[in-house]
Amino acid sequence: MGSRQVTDWQGKNVTVAGLGVSGIPAAKVLHGLGAKVTVVNDGDDARAREQAAELRALGVTVRLGDGATLPEGTELIVTAPGWKPDKPLFTAAHRAGVPVWGDVELAWRLRGLDGREAAPWLCVTGTNGKTTTTQMLASILKAAGLRTAAVGNIGVSLLDAVLGEEHYDVLAVELSSYQLHWAPSLRAHSAAVLNLAPDHLDWHGSMEAYAKDKGRIYEGNRVACVYNVADKATEDLVREADVEEGCRAIGFTLAAPAPSQLGVVDGILVDRAFVENRQENAQELAEVSDVNPPAPHNIANALAAAALARAFGVPPQAVRDGLRAFTPDAHRIALVADVDGVAYIDDSKATNTHAAEASLAAYESIVWIAGGLAKGATFDELVAKSAKRLRAVVLIGADRALIHEALTRHAPEVPVVDLDRTDTGAMLAAVQEARRLAVEGDTVLLAPACASMDMFVNYNQRGDAFAQAVGELGT
Repeated sequence: MGSRQVTDWQGKNVTVAGLGVSGIPAAKVLHGLGAKVTVVNDGDDARAREQAAELRALGVTVRLGDGATLPEGTELIVTAPGWKPDKPLFTAAHRAGVPVWGDVELAWRLRGLDGREAAPWLCVTGTNGKTTTTQMLASILKAAGLRTAAVGNIGVSLLDAVLGEEHYDVLAVELSSYQLHWAPSLRAHSAAVLNLAPDHLDWHGSMEAYAKDKGRIYEGNRVACVYNVADKATEDLVREADVEEGCRAIGFTLAAPAPSQLGVVDGILVDRAFVENRQENAQELAEVSDVNPPAPHNIANALAAAALARAFGVPPQAVRDGLRAFTPDAHRIALVADVDGVAYIDDSKATNTHAAEASLAAYESIVWIAGGLAKGATFDELVAKSAKRLRAVVLIGADRALIHEALTRHAPEVPVVDLDRTDTGAMLAAVQEARRLAVEGDTVLLAPACASMDMFVNYNQRGDAFAQAVGELGT
């Protein structure tokens, strides 16, 4: 289906799967382009009925409580990214030869609809660090004087960015594996896969399928495929990608960089990729101290952001200025307070083992607060790698026994407090136990390695509870 011209959409029967953050904007855009839009949604709660009423007032058909049946005459499905590929709706679409796009694919195809030149996309994915890296990239691009925005999975609609009144020079685009699965024709200027670790396997079905969807971000790249030298799986995805002639593989590393890499030398972030005579020359970009916070995994995020910005032609000074101007979101390895010489760090965003491992690697002597919903994860590797850094562990949440068992196997000498409760007040008890166990110079680290929904609405609420509990230590 052609889609660069408004007339291509006139009268087309399009089904939008799912209300919410992506479904409602997609339905409104398609309706505005003249398509006959039907929205299907599994839920039929008060919020869904309110959203349905808003769309029906525009003339959009909405079917609540039935997201499984393919509406008659459907020529295209635009789905919310979280809908699993094995849903009956998509099985029916496949049988009928109906294509399925996500909102990212729709946004990609609608670029340039108003006749203006479409802004290139610099894309970021990975199991962890996506949001921080995308925001760092946007900060660097802004420091270079470019009109840009951090969009996509970060919570800002790509459809709004592509079709809004603001005209951008370039977009910093965060993409999840879900979004990439439903974006078959996306072709980025340059893209990065930060890391790969098991996550969302219940959705993808296997690690291989998860990796394949992440790797879609490299397909058709024009200038640079950025990969993590320390994570061979990301480099393998570059090798497997079908890119445009002349597109380069660019690595980032916390060590001294080889040619065609960015890395760290004597506390300096340096570029040996986008310089003349990269066999012999290197360009200083910024100091490690310019990265906030300067934890190892966050320095890696900064290098990946710098690589994408340099691929777009950004000067070195803008990398430094952009990193200095960047402020991380809450609950991402954030210092809450220093109490009696003990630092209390909130990394509630560490909702899987890979993120928790990076967080634990940033400190030398840790009282670790962990636990929650494991999402099918195992903890042996995480505990084995981090055992030498642990002074003590305080466990909370529904699946804390899984972490306790791993600690028994791999760190039997580490004291463990197992709080047998999942109420929100457990966080105060956890922080009080952590204070009792910590000594001056230690770090009390909330890096749960688990999702939060057994006890909290989300990881933000969990982090807020931690900060509140820390605040009560001195009272």
